[in-house]
Amino acid sequence: MAFKSDIEIAQEAKLEHIKDVAAKLGLTEDDLEYYGKYKAKIDYNLLERYKDKKDAKLILTTAINPTPAGEGKTTTTVGLGDALRKLGKNAMIALREPSLGPVFGVKGGAAGGGYAQVVPMEDINLHFTGDFHAIGAANNLLAAMIDNHIYQGNELNIDPRRVTWRRCVDMNDRQLRFVVDGLGGKANGVPREDGYDITVASEIMAIFCLANDLEDLKNRLARIIVGYTYDGKPVTAGQLKAHGAMAALLKDAFKPNLVQTLEGTPAFVHGGPFANIAHGCNSIIATKMAMKLADYVVTEAGFGADLGAEKFLDIKCRIAGLKPDAVVIVATIRALKYNGGVKKEDLNQENLEALKKGLPNLLKHVENITEKFGIPAVVAINQFPTDTERELALVQEECKRLGVNAVLSEVWAKGGEGGLELAKEVVRIIDEGKNNFKPIYDLDMGLKDKIITIAREIYGADGVEFAPAALKEISTLEELGFRNVPVCVAKTQYSLSDNPKLLGRPSGFKINVRNVRISAGAGFAVVLTGDIMTMPGLPKRPAAENIDVDATGRITGLF
Repeated sequence: MAFKSDIEIAQEAKLEHIKDVAAKLGLTEDDLEYYGKYKAKIDYNLLERYKDKKDAKLILTTAINPTPAGEGKTTTTVGLGDALRKLGKNAMIALREPSLGPVFGVKGGAAGGGYAQVVPMEDINLHFTGDFHAIGAANNLLAAMIDNHIYQGNELNIDPRRVTWRRCVDMNDRQLRFVVDGLGGKANGVPREDGYDITVASEIMAIFCLANDLEDLKNRLARIIVGYTYDGKPVTAGQLKAHGAMAALLKDAFKPNLVQTLEGTPAFVHGGPFANIAHGCNSIIATKMAMKLADYVVTEAGFGADLGAEKFLDIKCRIAGLKPDAVVIVATIRALKYNGGVKKEDLNQENLEALKKGLPNLLKHVENITEKFGIPAVVAINQFPTDTERELALVQEECKRLGVNAVLSEVWAKGGEGGLELAKEVVRIIDEGKNNFKPIYDLDMGLKDKIITIAREIYGADGVEFAPAALKEISTLEELGFRNVPVCVAKTQYSLSDNPKLLGRPSGFKINVRNVRISAGAGFAVVLTGDIMTMPGLPKRPAAENIDVDATGRITGLF
């Protein structure tokens, strides 16, 4: 049986005018800044109008560690939002914007799938409203001002060898990881080693998504440490007088983007930090606004619960003052069998033994959410036609043993209708009110102890091995006054460990920390583990090879 592709489904859909979508939230045309008929920005100043309104129930969607078999986290998030509205709930969703890197690299589009998508899908995946370009421009303005300052006399005494600020571009381009610039003679700048990060891993992206308002955004930009003087003192963007112009570039991008699902559910899609090398959550401003406009808000955090969910709960919730009411953990039978050692081409066959071997990955994530963080959870089994009754029953039995229900989800095939049972279970556990949420570590712990706590409690590691460079940097950062900040661990998404080949629930391993750096504007320390890169590369056969546009402007191959 042939299935329509995601882009075919999206292109065939009849979309509502964005003003009609906004009306479901009580917004008028005066509240919208139109980007065509199906996209609009919402002024963040509206938060002041709704400041006394009760906050919505907040539902976080996360997943097991990703596999080539696919899990469907965004698809589940979208379908759950649609299902809640079918139950008569005033619900909306809040998602990240996709990065062009994965769109043209391995993953392809990131707007959900099947009949659970946010639309217009092509726009969302390709440029959208230009937010990422604004973020890249702000990042690179600062880079230009740093090098210009050094060239123009270097009043702040910046050591060119200790400039830590990197340029960025929203594309997978390994060629740019390490470069030497300023060549070609005196008129072309001061030669130095430099490099690029992908935009979604930049500190500007993190700041953009963690700022509570425009003033907070500007203050965070001012606190960015761009490098060090010859005598080892940090130099900030504020000292370079760059933060005001950077904020001006971000002013319009900072307004959340309103779109819709295939079923007309309102959706904010705003900000997009990676979860393996950044904090992996949509903007605080969009989440907070959604929580004032709706009664139930479904959001997601990138990759598995060991990455996105941990950072959502330990970083975003702290900064924004949020308390999630429930967590949905997405898994597929196929992905669990892959974790149990089955090759991708054999995943359609029933294999209870492999499923038993792979299940501990899911159970560890469940344990982390319910026992470590103290939040009620439900497992959403994103169902495939090849799943057998015995396989489904096994997952449900094992989850029940941990006190969590596993509910079948068919949102890919049926949209909101296929998520009704999931929505009912989410509402039930919220209404039950058993929520003892607390972050996994205290902020007054030292940086080293925070890293060890995450490694042991969340990843299940025996401990952490710190490279000498990492220990030295931790000591320096704590001397500079950054002992009490959260930590953002950059780690492979494919394993609970820092080794992508260790699937399931590995044991007897240690996390290898090779370096630690401060994102002073974002307000956290970035912990680099294993061989994780802040600028990904393209695969041998990039997804870009399959993407095309015809003479009428119709795009094909985008998922």
